[in-house]
Amino acid sequence: MPQIHTFLTFNDQAEQAARFYTSIFPNSKITRVTSCPDLGPQSPLKTGSVMTVEFNLDGRAFTALNGGPQFTFSQGISIAVLCDTQQQVDEYWDKFVAAGGKSVACGWITDHFGVSWQINPKLLIDLITSSDPVKAAKAMQAMMTMVKIDSEQLKRALAK
Repeated sequence: MPQIHTFLTFNDQAEQAARFYTSIFPNSKITRVTSCPDLGPQSPLKTGSVMTVEFNLDGRAFTALNGGPQFTFSQGISIAVLCDTQQQVDEYWDKFVAAGGKSVACGWITDHFGVSWQINPKLLIDLITSSDPVKAAKAMQAMMTMVKIDSEQLKRALAK
């Protein structure tokens, strides 16, 4: 069976990003750091510098690579964090913001490395995917007015 994991290419912040991410999420750790081998004098990569960092975020495998300035992130891909409680949403959101992350909209935040994250309560997903089209529409309309998703605000919108 093939192994599928997320591969993130940074300019030169792979190790810093992995350390930050593993500090935020429980059951997370760095599993391996590899250094760049000597690729000769023409190589843009410095011999002995960090090349890749393998890490797990709550049991999910990631690899971070220092690939150079030609690599950037976009909102075209994001890492989704589904939270059981509003307290978890608040906790993760606050940690990203405190580190320099930028709030976007509808539960999206871009961290200080440029990676996009979706920090949402499971309640949101349950509501917007409801088989009841009125409930789903009310939840979507409420979500579209929020930056950080607020579970209580979602519940109030459904009660209207």
